[in-house]
Amino acid sequence: MTALKDMPISFPGLFGDWEFNPDPIAIHIGHGVYWYGIILACAMLAGLFLCMKQAKRFGLTEDNVLDLVLWAVPCCILGSRIYYVIFYLDLYRNADGSLDWGRIIAIWDGGLAIYGTVIAGVIVVLIFTKVKKLRFAAMTDLAAMGLLLGQIIGRWANFINREAFGGLTELPWRMRLWVSASQYIEVHPTFLYESLWNLVGLLLMLFVITKGRRFDGENTWFYFLWYGLGRSWVEGLRTDSLYLFDWTFMGQPIRVSQALSMVMVVVAAVMLFYNIKIKKHTADGLLVNQVAAATAAETAETVENASLEEILAEETSLAEDVETEGENNGGKD
Repeated sequence: MTALKDMPISFPGLFGDWEFNPDPIAIHIGHGVYWYGIILACAMLAGLFLCMKQAKRFGLTEDNVLDLVLWAVPCCILGSRIYYVIFYLDLYRNADGSLDWGRIIAIWDGGLAIYGTVIAGVIVVLIFTKVKKLRFAAMTDLAAMGLLLGQIIGRWANFINREAFGGLTELPWRMRLWVSASQYIEVHPTFLYESLWNLVGLLLMLFVITKGRRFDGENTWFYFLWYGLGRSWVEGLRTDSLYLFDWTFMGQPIRVSQALSMVMVVVAAVMLFYNIKIKKHTADGLLVNQVAAATAAETAETVENASLEEILAEETSLAEDVETEGENNGGKD
């Protein structure tokens, strides 16, 4: 069921008759500047800012982050749109079955999938780190933090668009949306569930996981584990899921994001167990510690060379003083 985008949103179980009726278009110029795009842009900028501030904790620099973003942002937007269109392809067909390319590129009307963003992002980071000779796992650990923050903010774009909501509920925090001028539904605010879930994940990553990291890649696998758990639950509540074509499992259509989330959780759990319990990495293997050790060694070498130069300079000065004194004494004789 689709909610009307020009009708108010309310939470009657929390705020009574109070309603909020945001216009999806922030600025009415041309096709319009949509809040959807503004919120996603803010999400990307916030993620970028966080990554730049956290870069040193992973042995990377702000320049590394900025260089990566120039490639990652357009590629991730493209990837998220392609992923969405592939699984909703029938929505972008004309009456004769041909593709409506105008609607396909109209991302301002909504239709981005986070898993498309993640897939495109991983590919871009893999290529970027290989070209720049950086450690892939350290970069993905850093990127995971920015991605989580971006998702926390970005989900509010779904709120403005009255989309990505769940099924009917009578819970106190239910969200009321209008589907016609006279009919409304009260549903799970799944955008809020996912935003709050990601907020908890980000706080854990910032103050617990990153602080105690044992190997490069630990943040990355924690992200897949945490996000996968939350998304598999939230996806089960939603009414607008992308489905895996017409495939079914036990008579039920397969939700793409839910299936992918479950696979992701299993893989991430296995990788964390292997790297923590079996391989047992040491802190010396972290890129940030290797960079710190190399910097310390370089500093020590610089200090040592400077000290040697000072000693040589002092010896040269003493020799010159002795020679000058000898010449002066010779002159007196």
